[in-house]
Amino acid sequence: MESKKQAESTLSCEYEGTVSFEEGLFGFEKYKRFLPVPVEEDSDAVLTLLSMDDKDLAFIIMNPFLLDADYHPEVEAEELRSLGEAADTEYSWYVICTAHQPAEESTVNMKCPIVVNVRTRKAKQIILRNEGYTFRHRLGDLTQKEKQTC
Repeated sequence: MESKKQAESTLSCEYEGTVSFEEGLFGFEKYKRFLPVPVEEDSDAVLTLLSMDDKDLAFIIMNPFLLDADYHPEVEAEELRSLGEAADTEYSWYVICTAHQPAEESTVNMKCPIVVNVRTRKAKQIILRNEGYTFRHRLGDLTQKEKQTC
């Protein structure tokens, strides 16, 4: 049986990687705390974003730079200011994936990425000014683009 001290230690470990969304995600504004869990250990290619406020809520998120090497989010510095001071290298970017079968039919929202200040663990979903990004980019199209550039 676990001691009270061990249980408290386990609980704090579970919350150590939590990120907080002051404004929530679009359409899910009341959910503020999430735990990003990599699908593959030591990889940020694909993660499950688990809600700490509702055990039944989770999102699949992906690293957009691994999907499209040319991905270049244009965002006003003001939008990032609420996440706390950070250098460009202290931000992690993710896009939400909507899974379909087959996997190539899955889509990612490149227009509204999630940005995380890795130092403060504050996160925000933003709408990019970039004209070329949409709410539904097919994974099959992105992987085809990558194969063509190799």
